[in-house]
Amino acid sequence: MKSSQQIVNEAKARIVEVSVQELASALQDHHAILIDVREPDEFIQGYVDRSVNYPRGVLEMRIHQHPSVGSNCDTMTALEQLAAKPIYLMCRSGARSALAADALKNMGFTQVLSVAGGFQAWLDAGYPVER
Repeated sequence: MKSSQQIVNEAKARIVEVSVQELASALQDHHAILIDVREPDEFIQGYVDRSVNYPRGVLEMRIHQHPSVGSNCDTMTALEQLAAKPIYLMCRSGARSALAADALKNMGFTQVLSVAGGFQAWLDAGYPVER
């Protein structure tokens, strides 16, 4: 048996985590993609500008629908287009985003980054929030 924290720690050992400061800098480059993996009820209470909400439970099935991909692309073409860009993942505290980053790495994404501390760290740092 493993606890959820053990699974998160194992995922964090396999992925790259970035700070909210690194995310803020990356968002100045309009090629960076930010996906918020929190549940919709969490997301609507506040989110980072330009983030797209794909909850952790559906991320792998919906990522190919990201708005940065052409609407008439097939799934594999869309995934290849997304894989060419850095993808930042955010949740509330950094646990779900670590699991999500690990899952996307398993799909073949190489530029996937989890935001350490998540949305709470973003708030604590005083960065702007959309509502």
